[in-house]
Amino acid sequence: MDRESLRDSLRTQLWPVPLIAVVLAVALGQFMPFLDHIIDGKLSPLVSGFLFGGGPEAGRSLLETIASSMITVTSLTFSLTVVTLQLASSQFSPRLLRTFTSDRFVHNTLALFLATFSYALTVLRSIRVETSAGSGFVPELAVTLAFLLTLASVVGLVLFLAHLARQIRVETMLRDVHRASDHTLDRIFPRDRRPAGRTQPPVSPGATITIDTSGFLLGIGRGTVLAAAKKADAFVMVDSIPGDSLVYGMPFARAWALDGSPLEASRLAGLQGDLNDAARIGFERTSTQDVAFGLQQLLDVTNKALSPGVNDPTTAVHALSHVSAVLCAVGRRSTGPETLQDDDGRPRVVLTYPTATQLLDLAMDQVLTYAFSDPRTAARTLQILEEVFTTASPDSMDDLRPALLRQARRCRAAIEASDLEDSIRAQLLDTIDELEQTHA
Repeated sequence: MDRESLRDSLRTQLWPVPLIAVVLAVALGQFMPFLDHIIDGKLSPLVSGFLFGGGPEAGRSLLETIASSMITVTSLTFSLTVVTLQLASSQFSPRLLRTFTSDRFVHNTLALFLATFSYALTVLRSIRVETSAGSGFVPELAVTLAFLLTLASVVGLVLFLAHLARQIRVETMLRDVHRASDHTLDRIFPRDRRPAGRTQPPVSPGATITIDTSGFLLGIGRGTVLAAAKKADAFVMVDSIPGDSLVYGMPFARAWALDGSPLEASRLAGLQGDLNDAARIGFERTSTQDVAFGLQQLLDVTNKALSPGVNDPTTAVHALSHVSAVLCAVGRRSTGPETLQDDDGRPRVVLTYPTATQLLDLAMDQVLTYAFSDPRTAARTLQILEEVFTTASPDSMDDLRPALLRQARRCRAAIEASDLEDSIRAQLLDTIDELEQTHA
């Protein structure tokens, strides 16, 4: 697993940050009483006046209260988070759950609560009541720090509730998905990516490379697959796109010897294993290398909002605005497959990524099915085509113009077949006529 994939995997889990916080809290709970032993009686009266001044019983009572209350607050926080996840899944899209589970504010809040609980329990072990066997001991610094952590947790709870109320809004979710899509575009299709000539495979049929597990293709390790091609002295073309669903035994790549001839069995067997090691397979799509995933999430929200059970065209219009922004960002970049070369500049690996035309088709195929039952979403869909026409780079426009005009014709057919009022239908058809005349 490459560094970006590992970071994405850890970021979408709820446990890593709280677990680290608990370990650090236990270590701090051991260190603070030891520090109290060292500086006992050496602090100035001014500093001592701000420290805990109770006896062993008062210290025990305070720490027990902190521990019991913090575990209750943590349970409440976790319950609210689960309810939010359920609401987002049912109301908007199950694909949005990754957005919530990767929320750093939720991670840090849970970490603060569990750290305070663990710290209080650890310090509680060091308090001793005075007996005939020895004098009592109350770690004043440690108990004071526990009190301060509790105050911080109270503030954290209030901020968490405000954050949760903001995160559950559909506008916030759409914004987060949009940002994640932009980050993916920056990784896969950076702004300085130059249009490259299409590397054609040899004419002879290539040796088929099959996948050895089932699931979604999350990404391909560039360094690993290039090293595998060098090791086998072969040219490799990965036909599957990140986000594709693969089934055990199905082909996902092809390989040739550098002279274009088929590979012999021994080299093919080694290459088969190396390419499967380079392919990351998971049970759900991620945004690490899947440039279409964010777009699909936005389309899911659009389709859900337009369903008869929800019937929320305003949300659909907002989601279509984000879809348009993503498509416009794609249109300004060089998209499509990427060719990896060896040290001598020879093409060794072709990684398949979607083109701007394919992403446009993905969006319009779903929007055309649902959007033309409402005049607002129908008008916003036509506006998407105009915005992509206007903002696409000259290099991308050569491929995009035929696709955009084809989508305009499909929109015309969908409007003519819709149940919209005649006046609205005529207005939308006039918009399409103007768009075609301007950009034909």
